[in-house]
Amino acid sequence: MGIVSWIILGLLAGVIAKVLLPGRDPGGLIGTTVIGIAGAFVGGWISAQFFDREVQKEFFDPATWGAAIGGAFVLLVLYRLLFGNSRN
Repeated sequence: MGIVSWIILGLLAGVIAKVLLPGRDPGGLIGTTVIGIAGAFVGGWISAQFFDREVQKEFFDPATWGAAIGGAFVLLVLYRLLFGNSRN
């Protein structure tokens, strides 16, 4: 997958992570989107490094999607823990 595919996957992973973890985020929509993109990259890297599961070349590989959504979810949780719910 190319960089554009990872960005699209990250956008979708961010939305799915946001659905799994509802509530207001300190960064709003843009912050959540950036976290989703970063989460896709982090999830793919963790999958390849620690679980010996290389990222597949196909866009619709379930393991790649799981890694991206998991990475986005973890980054979203960490973001909320670090910056709290500063939006009221």
